[in-house]
Amino acid sequence: MENSADQQVRVRFAPSPTGGLHLGGVRTVLFNYLFAKKYNGQFILRIEDTDQSRFVPGAEQYILDTLAWCGLSPDESPIHGGAYGPYRQSERKPMYKQYASQLIEQGNAYYAFDTADELDAKRKEIPNFQYNRATRTCMKNSLSLPASEVTRLLNENTPYVVRINMPDNEELVFEDLIRGEVKFDTSMVDDKVLLKADGMPTYHLAVVVDDFLMKITHAFRGEEWLPSAPVHILVWKNLFGLDQMPKWAHLPLILKPDGNGKLSKRDGDRLGFPVFAMDWTDPNTKESIIGFKERGFLPEAFVNLLAMLGWNDGTDQELFSLPNLIEKFSLDRVHKGGAKFDYEKAKWFNQEWIKQSDNDYLASLVAPYFDAAKIEIHEPSYLVKVIGLVKERCQLLPDFIPQSSFFFAAPTDIDTASILPKWDANKAAFFKAVLDVYTNEAIPNDATLLEAHFKTLAAEQGLKPGDLMLPFRIMLVGGKFGPGVFDIVANIETQNAAKRIQYCLDLLSKN
Repeated sequence: MENSADQQVRVRFAPSPTGGLHLGGVRTVLFNYLFAKKYNGQFILRIEDTDQSRFVPGAEQYILDTLAWCGLSPDESPIHGGAYGPYRQSERKPMYKQYASQLIEQGNAYYAFDTADELDAKRKEIPNFQYNRATRTCMKNSLSLPASEVTRLLNENTPYVVRINMPDNEELVFEDLIRGEVKFDTSMVDDKVLLKADGMPTYHLAVVVDDFLMKITHAFRGEEWLPSAPVHILVWKNLFGLDQMPKWAHLPLILKPDGNGKLSKRDGDRLGFPVFAMDWTDPNTKESIIGFKERGFLPEAFVNLLAMLGWNDGTDQELFSLPNLIEKFSLDRVHKGGAKFDYEKAKWFNQEWIKQSDNDYLASLVAPYFDAAKIEIHEPSYLVKVIGLVKERCQLLPDFIPQSSFFFAAPTDIDTASILPKWDANKAAFFKAVLDVYTNEAIPNDATLLEAHFKTLAAEQGLKPGDLMLPFRIMLVGGKFGPGVFDIVANIETQNAAKRIQYCLDLLSKN
């Protein structure tokens, strides 16, 4: 059962502000968002910044900017506020220690006084060392030390961490909304740290406490968190009772294109495609990573392609708007297995969205690319008109520059090599005649009339229009691409077309 009618759905995305947002993270946001909106619930953004050593300045704002670009804005967040704040874990620090103390008093957790050097020595002594039931007795903790010694260490403010007291040979079971029944043997799990020496909780404690206090009803996260589930189940059980635990859904991984392992930034670098939603520059290393947005993806296409990585509605439909996704989304259609990332398919989604997008909207998105290319747009309505002519040929937003720059300025690089093999005196004479007409006669700038005139002139000279179209296109745009040639002439106007014909004829005459 996905949802209970008598309980408001509350879901959360809880990233660490440590860098750019991987497309897998955005997909987790998306599935949370779709589920919340489908059931008229609340989507919460909670920043899990308990590990201050990994905190990266600017990363939190980057997360907020990414969600805003995708149209997945939270109902509650550090920026939006809400009734269950603060929404940064670092601002909630005082509340965690009381829960760690409660677990210790109940015997479900214990103090561990081992120093970093002592732990390193033990790892060298014991291959694949784990701090667990088998090894904790030979370590320095409140389970192995006399009570008087523990009291002395605490009174002397000796640094300590709090570890979960993982029971032996206990079977833990929970029902995953995607995977069904999942079982764990506690003997296979080590005693994870719950509270660090600086008083900050680890994810294992904070995620449970915060989900409880924020009344989270459903928790969606990547399947890589499954091994941590036994720790979280026990913390839930011992602090609040399992009847308070959210329903869990562990999402499938997004895999490398060959399906061999989880998709990583390194794969994107190696294969030449983005894996982050937006550009990210690490303020410490100065390393820059390009994102889907800056590569030229529409947010609608990005959201659409993410939805299809591990989910479908049971039909052959592939193109979904966000409202469509909200209506169609259901967890029973989320796949258990990982989804291969296919960049060519991602570009297909983008091209389809470009095709169906409003021309005015596209003009607002491509205008910065024209500015960067130093192509002046004197009349915004003209850009909108041009976009309508070329958008079916564009996969990414930067494609609008080569596909339409000739509407704004005459090309100087002409592919005469594609004209010369079939060029002869008859064709030269024909285009001189076209040049003369375009220069000296008043022909309406109408694509249909221009085409009729062109064909009539070709017939009068005994030439096939089909043999003339390629050289004409190259004269106008510089190469073998672009929309209909007569649409081009109608928009750049015959006087400018005449200049381009003359320029190309001069080049051809030199060969």
